[in-house]
Amino acid sequence: MPAPAPAELSPRAPARRRASHTSGFWFVAVAFAVLMAFGTAPTPLWPLYEARDHFGATTVTVAYASMVVGAAAAFLGLGHLSDRLGRRRIIVPALAVGIVASVVLIVWRDLPGLIAGRILNGVGLGLMASTATTYLHDLYHEARPERTGSVLPGIVATAANLGGLASGPLVAGAAAEWLPMPLITAQAIFTLAMAVCLTLVLRTPETVDLELPAARTPSRFVLRPGGRRAFGAAGALGAFAFAILGLISSLGASVLHGTLHTDSHLVVGLAAFLMFGSAASAQLVLGRLPLPRLLTVGAVAFPVGLVLCAVALYHPALLLYLVAVSLSGAGSGLLFKGGVERAGSVAEPTSRAGVLAVFFVVAYLGMGLPSVLFSIALRHFAVQTAMIGFAAVLSCGAVVSVAVALRDRAPGPGELPAQSARPS
Repeated sequence: MPAPAPAELSPRAPARRRASHTSGFWFVAVAFAVLMAFGTAPTPLWPLYEARDHFGATTVTVAYASMVVGAAAAFLGLGHLSDRLGRRRIIVPALAVGIVASVVLIVWRDLPGLIAGRILNGVGLGLMASTATTYLHDLYHEARPERTGSVLPGIVATAANLGGLASGPLVAGAAAEWLPMPLITAQAIFTLAMAVCLTLVLRTPETVDLELPAARTPSRFVLRPGGRRAFGAAGALGAFAFAILGLISSLGASVLHGTLHTDSHLVVGLAAFLMFGSAASAQLVLGRLPLPRLLTVGAVAFPVGLVLCAVALYHPALLLYLVAVSLSGAGSGLLFKGGVERAGSVAEPTSRAGVLAVFFVVAYLGMGLPSVLFSIALRHFAVQTAMIGFAAVLSCGAVVSVAVALRDRAPGPGELPAQSARPS
């Protein structure tokens, strides 16, 4: 009789070490926010890297864009694997890669180390962003199966994603302002935070049944008939929306120091915090508007914010600049959300994840490439002139993309909702 007891208890032992689905939901949300924050943490630190490694604005944008390369590779090559391998088996490596990236940035103290660390940072960020939202929905459904229509998972995912992006520069700016050796201290803070998150996620239940027979591998990128132009417009919305986020994240410190004569690292972090925070707030407050109204509000707020950015540089005014980046960030958040909705609406149901992965790659390229082009323009034009050109291109591009996205609702206004309703 004593012998069976251990055999009966042994299967239950691992379960006791697992957190509940509710606790796991919040563990994943915090991990999502921390890793996204790590991605934008260098925003107020770029002048310190410039001084340490003796490079200029173009190299700053290349180092920033190297994260985009890593994220794009993760989105396209690895992000879909959570359906086969499990959500936790993607989130855990994402955090592990983030920790390795932070260690590289601490110990490899020159430009190649900076770029290598940023690429690894991007890989971790891409793995997290492509999986965490789905994981949060899965965990919430397991914890609250009776609340199938709840908007809480989407709200938490948005807050973790953009809230994390917003908090990274603020934390790093505070470290640079008040703590010694900021380039090491800031990385150490995020290393510790990601290590804590890793231990929490390891205790989170898996939501993918890995014992089920593997289903037929779905096509990675299939659009509904007639959806190509609408997807192109959605991708353009993502790229234009992310372009201003990338510019402020990479060159915001140089603009504040050189044009607005602000030497505070905390203020640099505050500007990025307001921009990303406004994007998150706009999505949370206005995100349930019908798509045409959502995009229309975004298409108004985005150009107005960009124009105010240019004005704030022509007539240097820090307060106006902070208002401008907040307004452009809010417009960016709405345009990006509209782009996600539009891209998802023209995807075949079995290919939605693959279509959204391509959309995110286009958006992240928009975050990196325009910043590099802007830094090259600074070699030939004053920052005020370059900003006017940048604002004009982004504003016109966003407005045209909105017009195309709304006009090409064509593959059937009644057909799309009906078909997309079946899988859910």
